[in-house]
Amino acid sequence: MALTVGIAGITGKFSRLVLKNLLQSHPEARIRGFCRNAAKFPDHLRSSDRITIIQGDAMSLDDCRKFVRGSDVIICGYLGDNDFMINAQKILIDACDLEAIPRYIASDYCLDFTKLELGQHPAKDPMKLVKSHLESKSTVHGVHVLIGAFMETFWSAYFGVFDPATLTFSYWGEGDEVWESTTYGTAAEYVAAVAADPQAVGMQHFLGDRKSIRQIADEFAEVYDRKPQLVRLGSKDELYQKMHDIYDKDPGNIYAYLALFYQYYCINGQTYLKKYLDNSKYPSVKAVTFKQFMQSHTVESLSASYQNAGSDV
Repeated sequence: MALTVGIAGITGKFSRLVLKNLLQSHPEARIRGFCRNAAKFPDHLRSSDRITIIQGDAMSLDDCRKFVRGSDVIICGYLGDNDFMINAQKILIDACDLEAIPRYIASDYCLDFTKLELGQHPAKDPMKLVKSHLESKSTVHGVHVLIGAFMETFWSAYFGVFDPATLTFSYWGEGDEVWESTTYGTAAEYVAAVAADPQAVGMQHFLGDRKSIRQIADEFAEVYDRKPQLVRLGSKDELYQKMHDIYDKDPGNIYAYLALFYQYYCINGQTYLKKYLDNSKYPSVKAVTFKQFMQSHTVESLSASYQNAGSDV
């Protein structure tokens, strides 16, 4: 049966990974891509007879309706500030509702934001508001794919957990708090599988791995035959105080505090995914664990994996 999948923000690296999986694993799928500048879309993909690119303004309801028209499901791959993530998605959802598109996969791909109150994690407020907007619609059903923290982000220099120069893991808490994480590639495979499954609606929970920082450090030593240092930065309460001190002084400087908010809510237990995951729904997807991720990278390339995600698509 033919399947038409719309991908909003198709030039983004995660969207292109989803596209790659749809093309490879779902030969029946036709793709409609939406972007501001079609010239950014690679020529070798644009020439595919399975892909149609629609250039338009994400804030234009008419442009969004033209893009979504005739699709079976829309995948949102938008990435931007909170205003964009809220308002552009609301317009896209309105277009889906007007065009009777049955499913909308929101741009979530994170920890379980449904357990947060508005304002607790500033970057997750858009997801809560978009979910509420979807729930107000009678035609389009919301789909929310949760994957914990991206594994590539965990290793990134910005996140501040791993330092390849000193082989140091820096952590808050006691060190036995669990990190829930999934690679970009695994997450994209699950999103593609969900898009191709008309029964997949509501909350979808997928993970590559669940490990504490101590377990990750042990696996690091096993994979690389080099024992890393573990450096405790303070308690979870001290992390909470630090991130709010920075936020309260300059809430507009999001990069000064965002990584700290992510670390806090990744380890404090509030936003963990459900115990029994949805991985088993799609057995063809082989989720990459922390150990497997390390086995596929040199120590030096771990920190750069975030920038390189999707670069080969």
